[in-house]
Amino acid sequence: MHKKICILLVIFTAALFSACSDKPAANKSAAPVAEIKKGVAPVADAEIAVIEMENAGAFGTIKMELYSNIAPKMVARFKELAKEGVYNGTTFHRINQSVIQGGDPNSKDADPSNDGQGKSDKPNVPAEFSDLLYDTAIVGAARGQENDSANSQFFIMLKREAGFDQRYTIFGKVIEGMNNVRTISGVTPKQGERPLENVVIKSVTIQPK
Repeated sequence: MHKKICILLVIFTAALFSACSDKPAANKSAAPVAEIKKGVAPVADAEIAVIEMENAGAFGTIKMELYSNIAPKMVARFKELAKEGVYNGTTFHRINQSVIQGGDPNSKDADPSNDGQGKSDKPNVPAEFSDLLYDTAIVGAARGQENDSANSQFFIMLKREAGFDQRYTIFGKVIEGMNNVRTISGVTPKQGERPLENVVIKSVTIQPK
């Protein structure tokens, strides 16, 4: 008898949960669904971004084309920060099998524990998601949990990652220096995903093609 009562209680609880879960969530903090730009081929800007590494002998130069027709707000922000020198002296603070990530002003200080948590003093950039695929050499905008939380940080893809598609803003692609990106990706030793010896960006400049 006791066993039957327990079974009935479980069934009733499951039915109640199912009924409640059909109701719209009243969570105002949930990230809104971002619009996806579809069927638009990327068109490279007349300017490229050139990343010069501090240890040029080891890490060389990385050149990226930028796609203002895909992500105009993020490209404008990246160019603005580059021209202001915000990226100079930052590091590639996050390196794993999929990406190298940098652009955090916090990585300039002597506290490694805050790397990856920083941003510029400018407002966040709204999501500009597209149906372009996250494949090798693609440059994306890093963000927090909210769709509209991209700011200064960016990452370069080392391989195809379907899970990134339509979830992070794509705003460029490496056109020269992927060998240097891969060299950076192989840096050891690391603590988690962070190199113990800083991999420093000397400068990011915006130059004509």
